[in-house]
Amino acid sequence: MGKKKNPFYRVVVADSRFPRDGRFIEAIGTYDPMSKPHKVELKEDRVYYWLGNGAQPTDTVRSLFKRKGLWLKWDLMKHGADEAKIAEEFAKWEALQVARAERLANANAEEKAKAEAEAQKKAEEEAKAAEAEAMESEAETAEAESVEEATEEKAEETTEEPKAE
Repeated sequence: MGKKKNPFYRVVVADSRFPRDGRFIEAIGTYDPMSKPHKVELKEDRVYYWLGNGAQPTDTVRSLFKRKGLWLKWDLMKHGADEAKIAEEFAKWEALQVARAERLANANAEEKAKAEAEAQKKAEEEAKAAEAEAMESEAETAEAESVEEATEEKAEETTEEPKAE
């Protein structure tokens, strides 16, 4: 789904015998990669239902499940964990995700500050280079003017020679 340069995906349950973009059994969610952060909406109860009936998610869909924490819950359910254990593990996972988001935000802020400092340093270097170039061109202009004056003086000297009559 979506448009050119604006993708939007539906997460569906499909029979493997049908074409990739063909008939599907049920739509269980959506994925919008263009929003920041990526937006994933899934119907958890239907995801677990279909996984329980033997559905095999693609690698991309499995990564979306992992990002939302559904794969962790499914793995715990599959291994016979009770609801309290699942809730405890999911709470730990959420805490880890919050810490990870904070680390990424801090890293992005540091990277941005470093890039700004680098850009400022580059701008200063360019300004110094432009100033040096301007001084060099002034020196060349002055030198050219002095050479011009010297040639004019020589020309005047050669024209002022006395003529023999």
